[in-house]
Amino acid sequence: MTKSVLITGATRGLGANLAREFAGRGYCLALTGRSEASLQALAEELRQLSPQIVVQQLDVENVEMIPDVLRHCAQALDGLDIVVANAGIATATPVGKGQLEQMKSVIQVNLMGGIATAEAAIELFREQGRGQLVGITSVAGIRGLRNNGVYCASKAGFSRYLEAARLETLDESISITELAPGFIDTDLNRGMASRPFVISAEKGTRIMADLIERRVKFSFVPPWPWSLVARILAWLPESVIRKM
Repeated sequence: MTKSVLITGATRGLGANLAREFAGRGYCLALTGRSEASLQALAEELRQLSPQIVVQQLDVENVEMIPDVLRHCAQALDGLDIVVANAGIATATPVGKGQLEQMKSVIQVNLMGGIATAEAAIELFREQGRGQLVGITSVAGIRGLRNNGVYCASKAGFSRYLEAARLETLDESISITELAPGFIDTDLNRGMASRPFVISAEKGTRIMADLIERRVKFSFVPPWPWSLVARILAWLPESVIRKM
Protein backbone atom coordinates (compact mmCIF):
# COMPACT_ATOMS: atom_id res chain seq x y z
CA MET A 1 0.00 0.00 0.00
CA THR A 2 1.39 3.42 -1.00
CA LYS A 3 2.04 5.70 1.95
CA SER A 4 1.75 9.48 2.10
CA VAL A 5 3.86 12.07 3.88
CA LEU A 6 3.30 15.79 4.45
CA ILE A 7 6.38 17.96 5.00
CA THR A 8 6.32 21.54 6.23
CA GLY A 9 9.15 23.82 5.14
CA ALA A 10 9.66 21.78 1.97
CA THR A 11 10.88 24.64 -0.22
CA ARG A 12 14.57 24.15 0.61
CA GLY A 13 17.09 22.60 2.98
CA LEU A 14 16.16 19.51 4.95
CA GLY A 15 12.51 19.70 3.89
CA ALA A 16 13.25 19.66 0.16
CA ASN A 17 15.84 16.92 0.48
CA LEU A 18 13.55 14.85 2.68
CA ALA A 19 10.88 15.18 -0.02
CA ARG A 20 13.37 13.89 -2.59
CA GLU A 21 14.23 10.94 -0.35
CA PHE A 22 10.60 9.96 0.25
CA ALA A 23 9.75 10.39 -3.43
CA GLY A 24 12.55 7.98 -4.26
CA ARG A 25 10.93 5.51 -1.87
CA GLY A 26 7.62 5.76 -3.70
CA TYR A 27 5.65 7.88 -1.23
CA CYS A 28 2.83 10.25 -2.15
CA LEU A 29 3.87 13.76 -1.12
CA ALA A 30 2.18 16.80 0.33
CA LEU A 31 4.66 19.66 0.03
CA THR A 32 4.08 22.84 2.01
CA GLY A 33 6.13 26.00 2.44
CA ARG A 34 6.21 29.74 2.00
CA SER A 35 7.12 29.89 -1.69
CA GLU A 36 4.58 28.33 -4.05
CA ALA A 37 6.97 28.76 -6.98
CA SER A 38 9.67 26.76 -5.16
CA LEU A 39 7.15 24.08 -4.22
CA GLN A 40 5.94 23.77 -7.80
CA ALA A 41 9.52 23.48 -9.07
CA LEU A 42 10.24 20.72 -6.55
CA ALA A 43 7.01 18.93 -7.43
CA GLU A 44 7.91 19.03 -11.13
CA GLU A 45 11.35 17.59 -10.31
CA LEU A 46 9.80 14.69 -8.41
CA ARG A 47 6.80 13.86 -10.66
CA GLN A 48 8.47 10.78 -12.13
CA LEU A 49 9.27 9.34 -8.70
CA SER A 50 6.18 9.97 -6.60
CA PRO A 51 2.74 8.48 -7.41
CA GLN A 52 1.01 11.72 -6.41
CA ILE A 53 2.13 15.16 -5.27
CA VAL A 54 0.04 17.87 -3.66
CA VAL A 55 1.43 21.39 -3.25
CA GLN A 56 0.01 23.83 -0.71
CA GLN A 57 1.47 27.20 0.23
CA LEU A 58 1.85 27.52 4.01
CA ASP A 59 3.67 29.89 6.31
CA VAL A 60 3.57 28.15 9.71
CA GLU A 61 4.04 31.53 11.39
CA ASN A 62 0.34 31.97 10.57
CA VAL A 63 -0.68 29.11 12.83
CA GLU A 64 -4.39 29.47 12.09
CA MET A 65 -3.76 28.31 8.50
CA ILE A 66 -2.22 24.99 9.48
CA PRO A 67 -5.30 22.83 10.25
CA ASP A 68 -7.01 23.71 6.96
CA VAL A 69 -3.87 23.01 4.94
CA LEU A 70 -3.39 19.60 6.57
CA ARG A 71 -7.01 18.69 5.97
CA HIS A 72 -6.86 19.80 2.35
CA CYS A 73 -3.79 17.64 1.77
CA ALA A 74 -5.34 14.70 3.60
CA GLN A 75 -8.43 14.88 1.42
CA ALA A 76 -6.32 15.07 -1.75
CA LEU A 77 -4.21 12.05 -0.77
CA ASP A 78 -6.97 10.02 0.91
CA GLY A 79 -5.35 10.47 4.30
CA LEU A 80 -1.89 11.23 5.66
CA ASP A 81 0.31 8.51 7.09
CA ILE A 82 3.13 10.80 8.21
CA VAL A 83 3.30 14.51 9.03
CA VAL A 84 6.78 16.00 9.38
CA ALA A 85 6.88 19.27 11.34
CA ASN A 86 10.10 20.50 9.78
CA ALA A 87 9.64 24.22 9.07
CA GLY A 88 12.14 26.33 10.98
CA ILE A 89 14.29 29.43 10.88
CA ALA A 90 17.56 30.38 12.55
CA THR A 91 19.00 33.82 13.17
CA ALA A 92 21.64 35.08 15.57
CA THR A 93 19.95 36.85 18.49
CA PRO A 94 22.50 38.00 21.10
CA VAL A 95 20.80 39.02 24.33
CA GLY A 96 20.04 42.62 25.16
CA LYS A 97 20.56 43.93 21.62
CA GLY A 98 17.04 45.03 20.78
CA GLN A 99 16.21 42.04 18.56
CA LEU A 100 12.87 41.18 20.11
CA GLU A 101 11.05 41.11 16.77
CA GLN A 102 13.50 38.58 15.33
CA MET A 103 13.21 36.56 18.52
CA LYS A 104 9.43 36.52 18.26
CA SER A 105 9.65 35.22 14.70
CA VAL A 106 11.97 32.37 15.71
CA ILE A 107 9.65 31.35 18.53
CA GLN A 108 6.55 31.71 16.35
CA VAL A 109 7.93 29.55 13.52
CA ASN A 110 10.02 26.98 15.36
CA LEU A 111 7.95 26.50 18.50
CA MET A 112 4.40 27.68 17.89
CA GLY A 113 4.46 26.57 14.23
CA GLY A 114 5.76 23.16 15.24
CA ILE A 115 3.20 22.77 18.02
CA ALA A 116 0.33 23.93 15.80
CA THR A 117 1.38 21.45 13.11
CA ALA A 118 1.53 18.67 15.69
CA GLU A 119 -1.86 19.59 17.14
CA ALA A 120 -3.53 19.55 13.73
CA ALA A 121 -1.81 16.28 12.81
CA ILE A 122 -2.81 14.48 16.00
CA GLU A 123 -6.42 15.62 15.62
CA LEU A 124 -6.40 14.29 12.04
CA PHE A 125 -4.72 11.02 13.07
CA ARG A 126 -7.39 10.43 15.73
CA GLU A 127 -10.07 10.77 13.08
CA GLN A 128 -8.19 8.45 10.71
CA GLY A 129 -7.39 5.96 13.45
CA ARG A 130 -3.64 6.02 12.76
CA GLY A 131 -0.67 8.21 11.85
CA GLN A 132 2.90 9.21 12.64
CA LEU A 133 3.99 12.67 13.73
CA VAL A 134 7.65 13.58 13.18
CA GLY A 135 9.03 16.64 14.93
CA ILE A 136 12.39 18.05 13.85
CA THR A 137 14.26 19.57 16.78
CA SER A 138 18.05 20.03 17.05
CA VAL A 139 21.15 19.26 19.06
CA ALA A 140 20.97 23.00 19.79
CA GLY A 141 18.20 22.18 22.25
CA ILE A 142 20.67 20.49 24.61
CA ARG A 143 22.35 23.64 25.92
CA GLY A 144 21.94 27.38 25.56
CA LEU A 145 24.60 28.66 23.15
CA ARG A 146 26.00 32.17 22.78
CA ASN A 147 24.09 34.40 20.34
CA ASN A 148 21.53 31.63 19.74
CA GLY A 149 19.56 31.56 22.96
CA VAL A 150 16.14 31.89 21.34
CA TYR A 151 16.85 29.26 18.68
CA CYS A 152 18.05 26.87 21.39
CA ALA A 153 14.98 27.67 23.49
CA SER A 154 12.60 27.08 20.58
CA LYS A 155 14.07 23.66 19.82
CA ALA A 156 14.23 22.63 23.48
CA GLY A 157 10.63 23.75 23.94
CA PHE A 158 9.41 21.76 20.94
CA SER A 159 11.29 18.72 22.23
CA ARG A 160 9.53 18.88 25.59
CA TYR A 161 6.17 19.30 23.84
CA LEU A 162 6.81 16.16 21.75
CA GLU A 163 7.68 14.20 24.90
CA ALA A 164 4.40 15.23 26.50
CA ALA A 165 2.40 14.49 23.34
CA ARG A 166 3.90 10.99 23.24
CA LEU A 167 2.71 10.35 26.79
CA GLU A 168 -0.81 11.45 25.90
CA THR A 169 -1.05 9.21 22.83
CA LEU A 170 0.56 6.02 24.18
CA ASP A 171 -2.72 4.10 24.07
CA GLU A 172 -3.60 5.28 20.54
CA SER A 173 -2.49 4.17 17.08
CA ILE A 174 -0.29 7.26 16.83
CA SER A 175 3.50 7.23 16.69
CA ILE A 176 5.54 10.28 17.64
CA THR A 177 9.12 10.54 16.41
CA GLU A 178 11.58 13.26 17.40
CA LEU A 179 14.68 13.74 15.27
CA ALA A 180 17.42 16.09 16.48
CA PRO A 181 19.89 16.83 13.66
CA GLY A 182 23.45 17.89 14.21
CA PHE A 183 25.17 19.77 11.40
CA ILE A 184 23.64 18.77 8.08
CA ASP A 185 24.83 20.84 5.12
CA THR A 186 22.03 23.27 4.24
CA ASP A 187 21.79 27.02 3.72
CA LEU A 188 20.57 27.30 7.32
CA ASN A 189 24.08 26.71 8.64
CA ARG A 190 26.52 27.31 5.77
CA GLY A 191 27.43 30.74 7.12
CA MET A 192 28.66 29.36 10.43
CA ALA A 193 32.37 29.49 11.18
CA SER A 194 32.41 25.95 12.56
CA ARG A 195 30.21 22.94 11.71
CA PRO A 196 31.65 19.90 13.53
CA PHE A 197 30.80 16.47 12.11
CA VAL A 198 28.88 18.03 9.19
CA ILE A 199 27.33 15.60 6.70
CA SER A 200 25.67 16.17 3.33
CA ALA A 201 21.95 16.89 3.10
CA GLU A 202 21.49 13.76 1.00
CA LYS A 203 23.08 11.53 3.64
CA GLY A 204 21.31 13.32 6.48
CA THR A 205 17.85 12.97 5.00
CA ARG A 206 18.47 9.36 4.03
CA ILE A 207 19.23 8.64 7.69
CA MET A 208 16.15 10.62 8.73
CA ALA A 209 13.86 8.69 6.39
CA ASP A 210 15.26 5.39 7.68
CA LEU A 211 14.59 6.45 11.28
CA ILE A 212 11.08 7.61 10.41
CA GLU A 213 10.25 4.33 8.71
CA ARG A 214 11.52 2.49 11.80
CA ARG A 215 9.19 4.67 13.91
CA VAL A 216 11.89 5.46 16.46
CA LYS A 217 10.83 7.58 19.40
CA PHE A 218 13.95 9.75 19.42
CA SER A 219 17.26 9.93 17.62
CA PHE A 220 20.04 12.37 16.92
CA VAL A 221 20.93 12.68 13.22
CA PRO A 222 23.29 11.10 12.56
CA PRO A 223 23.07 8.94 15.70
CA TRP A 224 26.87 8.73 15.80
CA PRO A 225 28.73 10.75 16.96
CA TRP A 226 25.93 13.02 18.21
CA SER A 227 24.53 10.60 20.79
CA LEU A 228 27.94 10.77 22.50
CA VAL A 229 28.55 14.47 21.81
CA ALA A 230 25.15 15.34 23.33
CA ARG A 231 26.10 13.66 26.61
CA ILE A 232 29.36 15.56 26.70
CA LEU A 233 27.64 18.87 25.90
CA ALA A 234 25.19 18.36 28.74
CA TRP A 235 28.04 18.19 31.26
CA LEU A 236 30.56 20.67 29.89
CA PRO A 237 31.20 23.66 32.19
CA GLU A 238 29.94 27.08 31.16
CA SER A 239 33.50 28.33 30.66
CA VAL A 240 33.89 25.82 27.82
CA ILE A 241 30.39 26.24 26.36
CA ARG A 242 30.94 30.01 26.27
CA LYS A 243 33.77 29.61 23.75
CA MET A 244 31.68 27.57 21.32
